[in-house]
Amino acid sequence: MSVPEAKPTDLLSSYDPGPYHDELFGGRDCPADHAALIRQRLSGLDFEELRRRAQDAERELYNLGITFLVYSDKEAVDRILPFDIIPRVISAAEWSHLEAGVKQRVAALNLFLHDIYHDQKILKDGVVPRDLVERNANFRPQMVGLDVPFDTYIHIMGTDLVRDRQGTFRVLEDNGRVPSGVSYVVENRHMMQRVFPDLMQDIGIRPVDNYGHKLLEAMMEIAPQGVVDPQVVLLSPGSYNSAYFEHIFLAREMGVPLVEGRDLVVENDRVYMKTTNGLAPVHSIYRRLDDAFLDPRAFNPDSLLGVPGILEAYRKGNVALANAIGTGVADDKAVYCYVPRMIKYYLDQEPIIPNVDTRICREPDALQYTLDHLADLVVKPVGEAGGYGITIGPRASRAELEECRAKLLADPANYISQPVVDLSVCPTVTDDGIEPRHVDLRPFAITGRSTWVLPGGLSRVALKKGTLIVNSSQGGGSKDTWVLEGGAA
Repeated sequence: MSVPEAKPTDLLSSYDPGPYHDELFGGRDCPADHAALIRQRLSGLDFEELRRRAQDAERELYNLGITFLVYSDKEAVDRILPFDIIPRVISAAEWSHLEAGVKQRVAALNLFLHDIYHDQKILKDGVVPRDLVERNANFRPQMVGLDVPFDTYIHIMGTDLVRDRQGTFRVLEDNGRVPSGVSYVVENRHMMQRVFPDLMQDIGIRPVDNYGHKLLEAMMEIAPQGVVDPQVVLLSPGSYNSAYFEHIFLAREMGVPLVEGRDLVVENDRVYMKTTNGLAPVHSIYRRLDDAFLDPRAFNPDSLLGVPGILEAYRKGNVALANAIGTGVADDKAVYCYVPRMIKYYLDQEPIIPNVDTRICREPDALQYTLDHLADLVVKPVGEAGGYGITIGPRASRAELEECRAKLLADPANYISQPVVDLSVCPTVTDDGIEPRHVDLRPFAITGRSTWVLPGGLSRVALKKGTLIVNSSQGGGSKDTWVLEGGAA
């Protein structure tokens, strides 16, 4: 009697996303039909084979030097960004909605920045509180009355999106100063093409490797008028910056010099780059350092990273900067609460992608509500990034809640509060098998004459079981994000 041949175990047969919306399976009322072929191919794989490919990917990331710096109190540690080999998949229809929402938000924020540095109509009409803008640490009086090309202040925008249990995308925050992470989007795709080509075959995935071309195109568009062949450079704080790998990557992708402040000089209100053949004019600068360090004559006199005199060259229109000086007002977490009102005010539209419900603790009623419901809310400082300073009420200890309460009472204007959003999950390779892990999404938009959005974006994944914080500085990793072509939706 012959023994029946054992059937291979379905890799995803025991996968349970729990109560969350799943990026590969969908939700109870909205199954992810667009990902059916991808699920089928994954299901036919052996777990050990999948883990082997994942290890190959991590080894290659290390060999390629695709890293970021993590700072602690005592040291800076260079690490690879952990990469999960199971992709996050977005249908063509979903992407069309997200792309329109990101473009709408970029348009409104650029109109807001032009307004507050010119007529200030939105402040005069009481739509946004005046003191929230003019007392903001990132408001730059030097920009008042200054016109910038195409009225574009935010040329590179990273919009952090999350999806809730109902499958609704919401904006968590805006990044309009120096958003990072796009290098991982492109490198993740290259990695998947090398180690997982059989999963991608004939799927129809929109490409991401033209980001550098689109960025260079925008940088050339904003160059001073009359310059026929503008010289673009990428200005980096240097090798000790956490995103230095990305600076190298983007300079290479654009085909432009990577420079530090010491490589540039201002003469007669024009910017030049030091070369072996003498000084060469520079017309457009993609800067990856904050306002405070940009020009020691105008901002922080102790800065050794910037270029003395560059603000005056900028004010006289002799050099373009991306992003513009003073954009930090627009990605302040308190100002974020007013973006839906900006969209209505400037565009006469409803937000395509809604905000997460947010309370501004500078307002007495909002502060009281936050204090009364501290154990149920997420409390964030308005000026921090990278997941630092956040208190997640349901997961905080009594001591952590009391510490948060004391900080709120001492400086309420420094905080906002939000309900806990049960971020969507995606199947992820762990030591114990395929398990759900929470993810967010950061699409990147480039604006010169018009706005282009990179298909997909950076999907960050919280690799620690149960945690909602996806930031790389807090132990998170990333996934390749696949936006399907129209025919696959």
